[in-house]
Amino acid sequence: MKEVTIFTDGACHGNPGPGGWAAVLQYGEHRKELSGADPATTNNRMELQAAIESLRALKSACKVELHTDSEYLKNGIERWVKNWKRNGWLTQERRTVKNADLWKELDELVSKHSVTWRWVKGHAGQAENERCDELAGLAVEKLKEESSPQQLKAALTEFRERGRPQSEFKL
Repeated sequence: MKEVTIFTDGACHGNPGPGGWAAVLQYGEHRKELSGADPATTNNRMELQAAIESLRALKSACKVELHTDSEYLKNGIERWVKNWKRNGWLTQERRTVKNADLWKELDELVSKHSVTWRWVKGHAGQAENERCDELAGLAVEKLKEESSPQQLKAALTEFRERGRPQSEFKL
């Protein structure tokens, strides 16, 4: 089984607002950088999306060490998902799990690999985490350059009305 190291990060300009995600994947001498953006999202959704996209990029089952600066992501996947699934994707308070669509997708992807989750302190000088932060920010800037203010406003309105974006508008 290939051993892959992944670093991920998410960013949001406004919360909710335009957001970006990024990942750095390392396998031996190989390195791959991934990033993307969403016109209306939250920071937590972008943290989840970064993990999803990085695992989706793996072509076969791998032993993965995934580094994140998001306690929400790490705690969610290691501690909360099991109970949410058992409770029909409801919290202990019987409310719908926030970001359930992404948690379900992440849970499915994680089941295909052997993943160890590592938390790293964000903005603390860890090179790959800093690179992911930079890439996520650049993805947001590119999205904002390529979108009109009206498009971004409409996406945000849709997000707020429906609780998550319905469009597949991503870079």
